[in-house]
Amino acid sequence: MASNLDYLAPELKPLEDKVTAYLQLEKDLAQAEIQATTLAQPAEPAPVVFEQRSAAGSYPQQTAEAANRLQNLRDELTHLRQEILQLLPVRDEWIKLNLGYGPSRVGAFQLPAPATDFELRIVI
Repeated sequence: MASNLDYLAPELKPLEDKVTAYLQLEKDLAQAEIQATTLAQPAEPAPVVFEQRSAAGSYPQQTAEAANRLQNLRDELTHLRQEILQLLPVRDEWIKLNLGYGPSRVGAFQLPAPATDFELRIVI
């Protein structure tokens, strides 16, 4: 019976926190990608009005900010992934965690032969 409750062990709490942050960051990244795509698509063509614009209004600031935010989120996601891989006690095995949905599983699995990296897998 105790083996079924191993996922509640207090020593797994830092790993749980990192995985929870990783999952939230993945959601944020997906929303930021949608927002960036929406900004990048041209809106309906407006009627041609010949007016002068100020120099400050000519820079596509929203598009640049969205691209910068996307890059920052991707960098943070990569950093969190590396931290999770370091916290995992074993490779090529599932570790049970308590992510609030009952026992969830996290694992680092070796990629096929040419690659030397591990793939992070999370099952909720």
